[in-house]
Amino acid sequence: MSGETVLELDAVTKVYGEQPPVPALRGVSFSVGRGELVAIVGPSGSGKSTLLHVIGTLERPSSGVVRIGGADAARLTDRELSLLRAREIGFVFQQFFLAEHATVRENVADGLLYAGVRAAERYRLADEALERVGLSDRATFKPNKISGGQRQRVAIARALVGRPAIVLADEPTGNLDSTTGASIMALIHELNAAGSTIIMITHDAGLADQLPRRIRLLDGRVVSDTGDGERP
Repeated sequence: MSGETVLELDAVTKVYGEQPPVPALRGVSFSVGRGELVAIVGPSGSGKSTLLHVIGTLERPSSGVVRIGGADAARLTDRELSLLRAREIGFVFQQFFLAEHATVRENVADGLLYAGVRAAERYRLADEALERVGLSDRATFKPNKISGGQRQRVAIARALVGRPAIVLADEPTGNLDSTTGASIMALIHELNAAGSTIIMITHDAGLADQLPRRIRLLDGRVVSDTGDGERP
């Protein structure tokens, strides 16, 4: 790992409502370096989903700083934030969110729609991403003609297609059987070994323990981080 920081959170809070206020994040601070593979793990209600939304710039924090690739998200306009999200963050969700009427190749290419990439280049990059996840032979298939594991690989390819600074994977094996889930975890490790920075959000401590760094959340706070003091 180069030691370059791609994500930095400093004293991030998120409070919902006013009467009474409900704190979801309480002073969360950590950074992630390029090429890291990190699990954010905690039980239901620990703040994982809120943290995912804040890291992914889908929600603004109530206070604190979120920096992605050196850009302070709080200082960006909504338009600038959308562009940052399109270029720097790839999302993989538990639900695949694939367009059933479109081919696998079109679904992956659509990951670049909002990044201002021309159509021919979108499809070229989609083919590259499908090759990375081992699905070149399924490019012309519709999602309903492939398995659940293959659909999650398509979703991962879509997240990777723009070579984002960070891939955020939210319970990526949650809808899969254990064998298929294991193959997706193996793919995540392979992609990380090839240089992708991946942050996986999960409630499953067993899955988290397979990753080299684990940030544990409880009641909106970081209670442990195996990466503290270990990164160059």
